[in-house]
Amino acid sequence: MQLTFTKGHGTQNDFVLVPDHDGVLDLTPEDVRWLADRHAGVGGDGVIRVVRTRAVAEVADQADVAEWFMDYRNADGSAAEMCGNGVRVLVQYLRREGLVADDGAPLRVATRSGPRGVRIEGDLIAVDLGAWHLVGGDAALAVGGDASVQVAGLPGPVAALSLDLGNPHTVVLLPAESDLALADLTRAPVVDPTPPTGTNVELVVPLAPGHVVMRVYERGVGETRSCGTGAAAAALAARAWAVAGGGEPDEEWRVDVPGGTVWVRVLGPRVELVGPAVLVADGVATR
Repeated sequence: MQLTFTKGHGTQNDFVLVPDHDGVLDLTPEDVRWLADRHAGVGGDGVIRVVRTRAVAEVADQADVAEWFMDYRNADGSAAEMCGNGVRVLVQYLRREGLVADDGAPLRVATRSGPRGVRIEGDLIAVDLGAWHLVGGDAALAVGGDASVQVAGLPGPVAALSLDLGNPHTVVLLPAESDLALADLTRAPVVDPTPPTGTNVELVVPLAPGHVVMRVYERGVGETRSCGTGAAAAALAARAWAVAGGGEPDEEWRVDVPGGTVWVRVLGPRVELVGPAVLVADGVATR
């Protein structure tokens, strides 16, 4: 088996992009696991099949507004609803290949969570991640959270907030960066209750108003160097906790992750992610 691929990353959250413009490739979970394997394959946190929206039945209803679909799979082969870093890397690929107009005009990308708007901002790419909400609402915020999380290396379990950004997130607020460093994310955090499709877990430390640092454990992958929707969830949870404590509702956030920095803009009921996207290699994977 041979597959043409491009390797790219967004703040070191890395992906193997496989072109399949007309949807003729049967990319199985086993194929995804092979491609994402860092020892026996190309290596990545996930795989993105680059395919026209009209060629995929599950998202064909988005074809009128989004020509291209980000068919994103986690490293374990499971399908994911959305990936903020992945959208940026996909758009960078489409621009390079001349598959979209590279004139700075806004465009949309289809995802399993619906179409997502994208804008080019100089060397960065901004993605409208869509609607967000606190799963437990004000009631969860009033008591400090609606879930408990046990992280290896840290005392606990501790209270956490559940957020929905088209995919599930559980955010833990830690008091100091030293706690962040102690967390052992080689093992999956234990979340109670666990959402039916699992959850990403963000460990977050506020550094200043509108500025947090975080680490993340992604479902189906493990710890990653960055997570776009996770960065948004971290900012939104920190903002909610700050407001609950009498602070200001900052609308722009800097989020530092192990792989770099992204920016989050809160646009009322919607949230936007801004960050870099880099293509690093092209090749043919042979199995």
